[in-house]
Amino acid sequence: MPLSRRGFLTAGTAAAAALALTSAPAHALTTRPFGRYGSPARRLTPGTLYVDPYGRGDFTTVRAAVTAATGSGRTLVIAPGRYRETVAVDAGRTEMTWIGASENPRDVVIVYDNAAGTPKPGGGTYGTTGSATTTVQADGFTARWITFANDWLRADHPDISGTQAVALKAQGDRSAFLHCRFLGHQDTLYADSTALGLFARQYYAHCYVEGDVDFVFGRATAVYEHCHFRTLNRTDPAAAPYGFVFAPSTAAANPRGYLVTGSRVSSGAPDAFYKLARPWVPSSDPTARPMLTVRDTRLGPGIDAAAPYTDMSAAHPWQDQRFAEYRNTGPGAVVTVPENRPQLTAVQAASETRTAWLGDWTPWEEC
Repeated sequence: MPLSRRGFLTAGTAAAAALALTSAPAHALTTRPFGRYGSPARRLTPGTLYVDPYGRGDFTTVRAAVTAATGSGRTLVIAPGRYRETVAVDAGRTEMTWIGASENPRDVVIVYDNAAGTPKPGGGTYGTTGSATTTVQADGFTARWITFANDWLRADHPDISGTQAVALKAQGDRSAFLHCRFLGHQDTLYADSTALGLFARQYYAHCYVEGDVDFVFGRATAVYEHCHFRTLNRTDPAAAPYGFVFAPSTAAANPRGYLVTGSRVSSGAPDAFYKLARPWVPSSDPTARPMLTVRDTRLGPGIDAAAPYTDMSAAHPWQDQRFAEYRNTGPGAVVTVPENRPQLTAVQAASETRTAWLGDWTPWEEC
């Protein structure tokens, strides 16, 4: 992401505990690390692979399992553990499914700590995209009960100005994340596509996402349903705002950007210290028209109700973008300055639904 996104930040942040990471749970040592999902001795399907950090599966790392899972339609069953590694699912590994075997996302944690400004071996830095702990480019990817995390902390690296640190970058069409967690600070969840002209559909249901600056961002056509977004407290900024929940970068030709429905936004920061969103018009697509609809969602007191939106760049004011709300509740949703809170009519809202966003793809039936 462009350097202008870094200007808000200074060194120093909350303790690592804010990421709510857990160590490998005690039941990781039970005799059934894969729960009801079989084992190497009795596979669910011939294409199922088993991952366990204690050596009871086919592989001890997720990365090794992905490397072995060539072709389409492979399943990874992942035993409880903390997998400290980076993982990439390339475009050729389509229709892949990852299952957290305990069916509790706190038990299966994939985490690393690269930031955009982290030096790379051989020179240069990772950049925002390269900082991602997990990158998924393949179409038809599904993850259930997994935590994706980036535990890089500003306070530990005061010499680094590129503080974007992505937990997950999802780019494929028909990408579904069910009962997952996404933990980080800046740029936690990068919901994007593989190319400007491709409209990647993504679905996030019953998920938890936390962060501070632009921590849900990108150009995907994405639905967030029954999700919990939590803004983190900070000690480094001198004043509000501490950050921004959403930063969509929807292509102008794409009629659907981000849809948030039936969800909630809470905060660990002082009241009104966060903005709900700001539009990201990247240098790679100066014609972007970011789109965000937030409807039927509870906005807690952490959101600045009087001015929930702000500009990322004066050249692209938020009022020129496609931001709208409908029937939200909570102290952060109170309309005190009507011109700062564009609202849908009931007629307009009837077409702002998950079906309109996702078309003939119905991933909610798998929840």
